[in-house]
Amino acid sequence: MIPIQIIRENPEEVISRLAIKNIDATDALSQIISLDDQRKETQRKMDDLLSQTNTLAKEIGNLYKLGKREDADALKEQNTQLKENAKMLEVQLSEIQEALQSALIQLPNMAHLSVPKGKSANDNQVVRECGEIPLLSESAQPHWDLATRFDLISFDLGSKVTGAGFPFYKGQGARLQRALINFFLDEAIAAGYHEIQPPLLINEDSGYGTGQLPDKEGQMYHVGIDNLYLIPTAEVPVTNIYRNVILNKSDLPVKNVAYSNCFRREAGSYGKDVRGLNRLHQFDKVEIVQIAEPSQSYQILDSMIEHVARLLTKLELPFRILRLCGGDMSFTSALTFDFEVWSAAQKRWLEVSSVSNFESFQANRMKLRFKDETGKTQLAHTLNGSALALPRIVAALLENHQEENRIRIPAALVGYTGFEYITLPNT
Repeated sequence: MIPIQIIRENPEEVISRLAIKNIDATDALSQIISLDDQRKETQRKMDDLLSQTNTLAKEIGNLYKLGKREDADALKEQNTQLKENAKMLEVQLSEIQEALQSALIQLPNMAHLSVPKGKSANDNQVVRECGEIPLLSESAQPHWDLATRFDLISFDLGSKVTGAGFPFYKGQGARLQRALINFFLDEAIAAGYHEIQPPLLINEDSGYGTGQLPDKEGQMYHVGIDNLYLIPTAEVPVTNIYRNVILNKSDLPVKNVAYSNCFRREAGSYGKDVRGLNRLHQFDKVEIVQIAEPSQSYQILDSMIEHVARLLTKLELPFRILRLCGGDMSFTSALTFDFEVWSAAQKRWLEVSSVSNFESFQANRMKLRFKDETGKTQLAHTLNGSALALPRIVAALLENHQEENRIRIPAALVGYTGFEYITLPNT
């Protein structure tokens, strides 16, 4: 949520930065400033009335002490009316505050000035390409065929037990999953991240705090009887650890890493781009989250980008980094870089990570603050990144490293898998 003081002090900047996301916020900001003016005026009137009632209460007490009951009773009636007026203003103030809050939470985060203008993924900017595109034989197979041939993943069994998008991993496929999770966690811990194992269900306050609610309510699985939501990413519970918390500047940056199952309805997804592991309803992911001092957050964003790049290099996967345009960014992000790996058999790029700086947007919703050297509190900045999401990593590993009758495991993973090659069953 954009802080109201920024809207009041720099409305032109807010409008221009939201315009990068193809949003005309002129009318919305006028409404917000008008509501805030009403809030301030109503609060002032209510405070004046309450001050008058306090003054009269003292006068009434003194009159009773002096035996002037009639005068005291007259003032008492006047004071009762003032209190009734104050209660009416309190109701009005509550309604105005609710309307103001509703208007504020509908505004997305402002885009960083480096974000390119654009309306779709076609307008994203490629900022780096790394690794060589592998040349496969004519007999090379896509990962869904390899998964069946090597008995690694069963999509049919997942559909039988749950539904499409909930695969079973088996044998070396399951061990590869576990190896990747441990590899990603160990790499993050070595980089100074503190490991967290979060719950997989969150309440409404947590969904609101990181911006999934009300923006992405339809994309989350809802447990209606308990009014809880299955997490779309570990970012949500991990960042919400610090909801309504005041940190010290010396505590920053806070660096957490978490592995979790993730659940996304992916409503409206269909076609060839969702085949196999390309798009799932349940998947595994390791997430890195940082809470930072505002002046350091973009330097930290760069370090998070380099962390993800090192992971992909160690996995021997060709990848590229894209700076997302305004039209392809999330509701909450100020600046996002996506990582895509090359899927050799599908001959297309697959997104495997998003690394984002949310500036103070989430922190304002969560009331996440820190004290500076003077003891003054201010909003922190929050950042997160996938490091990494497993499904498309597995897809690219299987496709890019396939040989005639086996699939090679990258050297960095062998210590985790316990085998150098995925082999055909019964061989």
